Amino acid sequence: MTLNSALTDFRTEGMKVWPADLAATLTKHPRDLVEAAKAAKFAAIGTTAGDFTLPDADGSAVSLGDLTADGPAVLVFYRGQWCPYCNLTLRAYQAEVVPELGKHGARLAAISPQLPDCSVAVKENNELGFPVLSDVGNVVARSFGLTFTVDEDVRPTMVKIGADLTKHNGDWELAHPAVLVVDREHVIRFVDVHPDYTTRTEPADILEAVKSL
Repeated sequence: MTLNSALTDFRTEGMKVWPADLAATLTKHPRDLVEAAKAAKFAAIGTTAGDFTLPDADGSAVSLGDLTADGPAVLVFYRGQWCPYCNLTLRAYQAEVVPELGKHGARLAAISPQLPDCSVAVKENNELGFPVLSDVGNVVARSFGLTFTVDEDVRPTMVKIGADLTKHNGDWELAHPAVLVVDREHVIRFVDVHPDYTTRTEPADILEAVKSL
């Protein structure tokens, strides 16, 4: 089963048990995000990523330079520990991507705008062996053109499902889920952005991008 097949199955099962009003909003919201997304803003292949340093879940500082010290870096932008699609995706990357990256000197890091305590929960609950970085304020995500503000009419529904971003992030700005592969010179070699957060980059596509370098 592919990652996106698993995500589709999860969404289908959720629709069976969610209240009608909740299901309606959660069905419409991804479509609205796709329509509103401005692809021209997204980071472009061939451009150079600026260096950054972010705190890992254990409090250690991790820079892009650290991640590319021995090979390319796979940067996975996700929404937060409250997002079941993100947790399923990160577990899939741990199982299917991470074991292969060492062959290419590559490292993977997950990045979200959530506060550090939430990053700890993501790492522990999903048993992740890669850095889980907190980009509070979306500074790094914004540099790659991935940020947007959650519409006010969607916020009450998100609060109902445990996604009050004022508690998790400090505000209502998020980053679109995305995967970027950056080479040792920090040149972006692969970009895949998913405004529809119920879909994600397949592990096979990430590995193909890394192997092609």
